[in-house]
Amino acid sequence: MNALIIFVLLLALMLTGMPISISLGLTVLTFLFTMTSVPIESVALKIFTGIEKFEIMAIPFFILAGNFLTHGGVARRMINFASSMVGHWHGGLALAGVMACALFAAVSGSSPATVVAIGSIILPAMVKQGYPRGFGAGVITTSGALGILIPPSIVMVMYSVSTNTSVGKLFMAGVIPGMMLAMLLGLTTWFLARKHNYPRMQKASWGERFVTFKKSAWGLLLIVIVMGGIYSGAFTPTEAAAMAAVYAFIIAVFVYKDLKIKQVGKVLLDSAAMSAMLLYIITNAVLFSFLMTSENIPQAMAEWITGKGLGVISFLLVVNVLLLLAGNVMEPSSIVLIMAPILFPVAMKLGIDPVHFGILIVVNMEVGMCHPPVGLNLYVASGITKMGISELTVAVMPWLLTMLGFLVLITYVPQISLWLPNLIYN
Repeated sequence: MNALIIFVLLLALMLTGMPISISLGLTVLTFLFTMTSVPIESVALKIFTGIEKFEIMAIPFFILAGNFLTHGGVARRMINFASSMVGHWHGGLALAGVMACALFAAVSGSSPATVVAIGSIILPAMVKQGYPRGFGAGVITTSGALGILIPPSIVMVMYSVSTNTSVGKLFMAGVIPGMMLAMLLGLTTWFLARKHNYPRMQKASWGERFVTFKKSAWGLLLIVIVMGGIYSGAFTPTEAAAMAAVYAFIIAVFVYKDLKIKQVGKVLLDSAAMSAMLLYIITNAVLFSFLMTSENIPQAMAEWITGKGLGVISFLLVVNVLLLLAGNVMEPSSIVLIMAPILFPVAMKLGIDPVHFGILIVVNMEVGMCHPPVGLNLYVASGITKMGISELTVAVMPWLLTMLGFLVLITYVPQISLWLPNLIYN
């Protein structure tokens, strides 16, 4: 009964158009003040202890690194390198877009940042070459979603904070699924381009490829610094995020010189604003999680599911449907912070690996970012392409179906996610 009251109250507040973070906070406070005898001091204490985790510091640093790279010409150099490698195939520039999104995802940790950085450069070039605007938009909107699957990933850090799962293992688990999804999106792009005979670029010589690689090497080196530093034990994921921010600042301002010193202030302010928004959501989600636990809702849910005889296969199907539905009305950070503490205890009781469960949630978030009405990538792509959301929804459909097929694969073949972390950590 209490669970029903909490969720009805949360839904009612969200339907008023209130931001999710405030809806969460108000739900918790209303319930605690009117229906429990929990002392107010414990609520204040929970707010501070909830966001006191060292891992949370990685979020503002990855956001800052992503913003420096978005403004610092790194994306353009990655696109040139990708074009020289795959541009001569059917739909060459579109394939270069997929490859560039995968590379940029490995340095930014954010999907909208990847769509902005790659899309704002490659979409006008694709239209100029004769590609339909919808095709280009479909490629970039869905490939940009790789930003939260290929490590480092802000959404993975949030899952780690919510469930106390190792960030390092999650990052490692995202590598193979990220590469697989990039290949599947590339295959869909190539198939459509071949079918409609879209333009191809002239084949680049190995000399030209080397030149474009050399120019993009400073940006690509960030992947080595972040991932290499974490897995060699040189620094923690949070320290890696700080290193990434400093390195991104140096290459954007002093190496590539695309970002002027006077623009740095604006980048810092934008990053601070986005970080504050996410940290505010985290704070309220921590309170919500505290309320759930104090009311024994996750435990009761776990007992109910196991009592009904729901096995791993059925439970994972229910989780996917639930997360895809949540993706219709909420953005990824909120979904992870609200749903993970509720679903995680049930998954553990059924013997599902926490790392595999984390990757499953992240892939669901990717799909949610590419379909209406709240798909963040759709809105970002809409701003770049000047296309309507309904028009964009039709445009992304072939890639969205590919992503749904990939979601089924990730859900029921856990070894795709677990092989690499098990190899490294065992």
